[in-house]
Amino acid sequence: MKLFKQKTWQFETSGVEGEVKLFGVNIFDYQWQETGEYIKVTDPLYHAERSFCLYKVVINGDTHSFVAGEFSNMIWGFYLLKY
Repeated sequence: MKLFKQKTWQFETSGVEGEVKLFGVNIFDYQWQETGEYIKVTDPLYHAERSFCLYKVVINGDTHSFVAGEFSNMIWGFYLLKY
């Protein structure tokens, strides 16, 4: 029997509000749509569990999903669904 690995929300990047590249663009230049869903993720530095909002964004006609939240004042963390 073959076992398939499931996708999980994994830390992708962090940075100062207004200056984060995600999907090859500055993600703050686009309008994020809240889905109303919150995802539990792990802070990559302190290993604490956090609950951040799941967002959708349209970039060049393609819809992308990501999880984002503020780690501290104006410092944002971003997570993508990956294997």
